[in-house]
Amino acid sequence: MILKELKIDTWIGDPTNCYIILDEKSKEAMVIDAAGEINKVAEMLQILDAKLKYIYLTHCHGDHILGVSELKRKCGGKILIHRDDAEGLNDAKINLTPYIIEEKIELEADSRVDDKDLIHLGNLQFKVIHTPGHTQGGTCLYCQQEKCLFSGDTLFRGTWGRTDAPTGSMEKILKSITNKLMKLPDETIVYPGHGLSTRIKDEKPIYLELKPKLI
Repeated sequence: MILKELKIDTWIGDPTNCYIILDEKSKEAMVIDAAGEINKVAEMLQILDAKLKYIYLTHCHGDHILGVSELKRKCGGKILIHRDDAEGLNDAKINLTPYIIEEKIELEADSRVDDKDLIHLGNLQFKVIHTPGHTQGGTCLYCQQEKCLFSGDTLFRGTWGRTDAPTGSMEKILKSITNKLMKLPDETIVYPGHGLSTRIKDEKPIYLELKPKLI
């Protein structure tokens, strides 16, 4: 697997992490959270000689979806998002795009994913983990082969995603992290939607302390 991380400035503070994943043999690629600066993303896909198969959205917030339509127009690829966030792609009250740009976002998913669905790029396999809390349809993507997790805005280094936006829930996000993500192997590398990467074992002390309160 080849992994490229691009820092995309969406003018809201921390840049959004946009990830490009490539299966070296098949040249199939997936872009996770096409937040903008699509010329930069398209250029990297061209350098990799990649065939864009999927545009995966970890959730529907504007700082993760602003470049999706342009990327699909330029490079193709099917847009995937969890079914509970699919309607939010066209609902400004949920995706919060008016806080970033004045343009209206009109975006439709090609397919809606569910918990435990499997996504394939050549010989690479990614499992969808539904992690509600930041949004009701927030998800993470886990690749057991490469020991990595793309956590969107659910899990960050040393903290969790905010829960004060529409469809967010503090209780749900802590349950998602504790009951699902903290059960992954310790050495799993976590690639979040913003900020620096981390490992599951480095985050466990935060959430295992809280576990008794969530049961």
